[in-house]
Amino acid sequence: MNDLPAPLESPAAPAAQAAPRLTAHGGPTDARGRRRGHRLAAWTRRIAPGLLICLAAAGASYAAGAAMPGVSPMIIAIALGIIAANTGVLPRSATPGIDFSAKKLLRAGIVFLGLQLVLGDIVALGAPMLAVIVCVVAGGLFGTVALGRLLKVPTQLTLLIACGFSICGAAAVAGAAGVTDPDDENEQATVTAVALVVIFGTIMIPLVPFLGPLIGLTSDQTGMWAGASIHEIAQVVAVGGILGGTALTLAVVVKLARVLLLAPIMAVLSVRIRRAARARAAMAPTQSGAGTDAGSVPAPLEGHAGSQPKLPPIVPPFIIGFLAMVLLRSFAALPEGVLATGQLLQTVLLSAAMFGLGCGVKVKSLVKVGFRPFVLAALATVLVAAIAYAGVLLVG
Repeated sequence: MNDLPAPLESPAAPAAQAAPRLTAHGGPTDARGRRRGHRLAAWTRRIAPGLLICLAAAGASYAAGAAMPGVSPMIIAIALGIIAANTGVLPRSATPGIDFSAKKLLRAGIVFLGLQLVLGDIVALGAPMLAVIVCVVAGGLFGTVALGRLLKVPTQLTLLIACGFSICGAAAVAGAAGVTDPDDENEQATVTAVALVVIFGTIMIPLVPFLGPLIGLTSDQTGMWAGASIHEIAQVVAVGGILGGTALTLAVVVKLARVLLLAPIMAVLSVRIRRAARARAAMAPTQSGAGTDAGSVPAPLEGHAGSQPKLPPIVPPFIIGFLAMVLLRSFAALPEGVLATGQLLQTVLLSAAMFGLGCGVKVKSLVKVGFRPFVLAALATVLVAAIAYAGVLLVG
């Protein structure tokens, strides 16, 4: 029965088999398209409530920032998120959209952040000041990691604090989290690091203009010190606004030079994580059941016996987008309208993301974190400020 010659097979069979591919409507291709459409619609319905809440909060923060010069919409947004998270006003259905905003919109905002950087302005700072900026970032990173080990702060949180306080605040925290924790398994560490960036960076806003003259800095030197030491761009702008004159421009350009180092630092971090993950995967049979200590690679990147570890890209896509925007701004004559639109998009996206991150800051959870991360954040702030101060004095 199974060896019937080919001519005895039904001639209709091939036609019947080919029919689904030739049918314009109702075939497998059309069915797959409908399934994709249903999945997209379901995903949209799932994230829409939280996404709309985050965008509304970003709009309210933008309006409040416009009414209160010197106050960043991003700081307002994260404060609103913290209040919303701890007062129980957010519906449970908003959680997926809030998570989406905190992760995806933040990375999109980082891309548009590149439109603020002009390579010519940064080069104009001169080699001595650029060397100071490199020392600030490198010293802040290595020093904070060393302090984190001494204080026995978890590795992932230590790394995020080091990046956020040394480079560019929440954007650097998000970049480092995207490289070291691609599955967001240590999301609480990200939320805690962002909260610490906001707390200690905000403390620096009144302190830097007050301390500058007391420690022998001119107004312009204080502006450079602010740009080299304060965590967030918005916080630097607030200090520059207090100082006035050319100090604001110097503060912002120095800060943007630190921001530019985000790309190479993330690339180096990714290469290191990839190597460590491969090494763990190779040694997995002898290390099964081993825990993560203060100097180890974060757990999500560890390999499992018989499987390949999930490795981050050497340069995350949003960092490539960031660099593309930097090059576009530096070498193309962009109309003012394009630049204004880019800045608006950056502010709205980052504000929506900050609200989403703020929604993850539960006061009870911060209390459970303990005092050590707060001590580390304070020491990291002092360390970065001290290196920046010494550098500004040397540059003159």
